Amino acid sequence: MPIDWLMLGAALLAGLMGGVHCAAMCGGIATGFSAMSGRSSWLAALEPNLGRVLGYTLAGAIVGGIGHGLLSVARVDWLAWGLRSAVGLVLIAIAIRMLNPRAGPGVLAGPAHRLWARLRPLQRHLLPADTSAKRVGLGMLWGWLPCGLSTTLLAAAWLQADARNGALTMAAFGLGTLPMMVPLTWSGARIARWLQKPGLRRSAGVLVLASGVLTLASPWLMQIPALHGALTALGCVPRAT
Repeated sequence: MPIDWLMLGAALLAGLMGGVHCAAMCGGIATGFSAMSGRSSWLAALEPNLGRVLGYTLAGAIVGGIGHGLLSVARVDWLAWGLRSAVGLVLIAIAIRMLNPRAGPGVLAGPAHRLWARLRPLQRHLLPADTSAKRVGLGMLWGWLPCGLSTTLLAAAWLQADARNGALTMAAFGLGTLPMMVPLTWSGARIARWLQKPGLRRSAGVLVLASGVLTLASPWLMQIPALHGALTALGCVPRAT
């Protein structure tokens, strides 16, 4: 399946401009890593955040692989296009979350909370976070902590029905969160304050909304010869069953 550049761009923007949500949801966890590690350095702040990105990436690969398996078993001609349209709807939901940070739970919130209840006890084996391996490991667990934005992105990764694209989607989202979360982990200061400006967040939300609408409409737009090449380059062609 071609790399879905439209989805990757939307995921990166969601992570980058969802900084207010990330700081509110995970700020206490982020600042706690510095205290647990006993070090005040960029490396000690970067390690758990890289682990978090790895956690996102692994989750994206797993759900994308599950989606691929379901698509392979079903072998229904219209299903790939239907999933593609569903991805567009999820992108629209992400845009709504970005434009309204008070939006409700994410698409996969229920299953995510049940899974977290099983994973959370693993934390005690990684405490105290006094080594790089422990900080990365705790960061990976942190990546599985349910939050509305990440679980909604995870739904989009699943609907892509491709392990690689699912992993890339979640990795792009995770990398987008680093400019906010690494400084927050390091010092507790919101150094990336400009990312929280409402105007920037709204602009990014509109771009993600446009990506969702384009993705949702791509099965029909592909019928227009002049647009076929551009949509193919963006990865808007689902894998045939």
